[in-house]
Amino acid sequence: MAKQPVSGSDKQHPEGAKCVGQCDPGEQIEVIVMLRRKDEAGFKALMSKIESGDAAAQPVSRDEFDKRFGASDEDIAKVKDFAKQYGLSVVRAESNTRSVVLKGTIEQFQKAFDVKLERFQHHNIGEFRGRTGTVSVPDDMHDAVTAVLGLDSRPQARPHFRFRPPFKPMRGAAQTSFTPVDLARLYQFPAGDGAGQCIGIIELGGGYKTSDLSAYFSKIGVKAPKVLSVGVDGGKNAPSGNPNGPDGEVTLDIEIAGGVAPAATIAVYFTPNSDAGFIDAVNRAIHDTTNKPSVVSISWGGPESNWTQQSINAFNDVLQSAAALGVTVCAASGDSGSSDGASDGSDHVDFPASSPYVLGCGGTNLTASATGIAREVVWNDGDQGGAGGGGVSSVFAVPTWQKGLSVTRAGGQHTALAKRGVPDVAGDASPQTGYEVLIDGEETVVGGTSAVAPLWAALIARINAINGAPAGFVNPKLYKAKTACNDITQGDNGSYSASAGWDACTGLGSPNGAKVAAALKAAKS
Repeated sequence: MAKQPVSGSDKQHPEGAKCVGQCDPGEQIEVIVMLRRKDEAGFKALMSKIESGDAAAQPVSRDEFDKRFGASDEDIAKVKDFAKQYGLSVVRAESNTRSVVLKGTIEQFQKAFDVKLERFQHHNIGEFRGRTGTVSVPDDMHDAVTAVLGLDSRPQARPHFRFRPPFKPMRGAAQTSFTPVDLARLYQFPAGDGAGQCIGIIELGGGYKTSDLSAYFSKIGVKAPKVLSVGVDGGKNAPSGNPNGPDGEVTLDIEIAGGVAPAATIAVYFTPNSDAGFIDAVNRAIHDTTNKPSVVSISWGGPESNWTQQSINAFNDVLQSAAALGVTVCAASGDSGSSDGASDGSDHVDFPASSPYVLGCGGTNLTASATGIAREVVWNDGDQGGAGGGGVSSVFAVPTWQKGLSVTRAGGQHTALAKRGVPDVAGDASPQTGYEVLIDGEETVVGGTSAVAPLWAALIARINAINGAPAGFVNPKLYKAKTACNDITQGDNGSYSASAGWDACTGLGSPNGAKVAAALKAAKS
């Protein structure tokens, strides 16, 4: 049977990864086949209006999306026939998420997709299943398949949170900390509690303890929100008991979102840390007809260079669907400054925050006084303390709403923005001025852009509740408003410097909640 490679499926193993042996040919795994949309032309026409900020552009309902832009029955049937031919079973086939999940042995998948699967070891990420070669599919379904995910099990992303280190802060600055309630007040969030909304939170490991959440919300004086755990691809709420691990991320996200929007339902989508798990969890969240999140918070990511082209395309496609559905997606821009933690000496931005369909959330260092914000600068606590991620994408073109902007290098020179600039907005992220949280029974102070994504998500949930409608894709509206954010003009994140207006450290700035609400309401009416 003639086959062709899936576009962008070529894979490079991370530097330092060593092959340590063959996979067990009888081991059972699951693989996700992603499919094209039925009406790509109609979808592009809709997105063109939404991306331009056209007030008349209405997002589509989940039902309408499935009918118009889901996968066709014919394409799904092709994948089912292909699976049968190679002895693979179909776990689920969904037109709305445009995904077919197949199950079978390593040996069956190697034959089906013409790949070699082996075990690799890496000093940072441990052992994982890797593949060599492009993924190939039969000619008759090549046009239908946009990505094949899950053959490789390499951890794809890291959480973007930082504990306050036990050292004295730089430059003798006083250490302070805030609760989410404090920050909602300082950032002038409109009154409200997010009633009737659902905030989706994506987690790639770890878990939360109900006892932690009860104690925490009681301590900060807000009613504990309804928190639901949703398992995706075998993921589940599994607290390790180690606050320094993923539990820190999960609990931080819930406590911040719940502290600001306690009457919202918080649906936590747990999934394995792989490109397949990550993409599928976001896909399942935005199409979730039971919980119906109007906003999704993502505090995990990695440099764009860590992703295969097919994975980045498949994920961006899902995020584009979120915009069409009117679901706002907030993503942390990273905690390692302009390098995003890459070791090649170059500048990198974090994905998925760099997707043009995401509200990328950067970091600040915030000092408050009795009357409000006294000082707010770019978060940069040096090599050990972390800094807000930001810069210029190497993958995505400049979106319409960023055209005409420029970046300021740390040396002071301004250059026109050549590709998508990151982040879009910012918020308090320095562990030196961090968030008071309770994780695995321990009270601690945490920072990181991980905290900024749920903070913005909860603000959007409050605004959605007030307006009685989802804000949807907010980027064009916020860039058009220009003054909805507190402009941050001091500091740098390594290669980039803050400046008046948008910059590649803090984007448009930190939220003035009342002005953000006004900008989103004006755009809606």
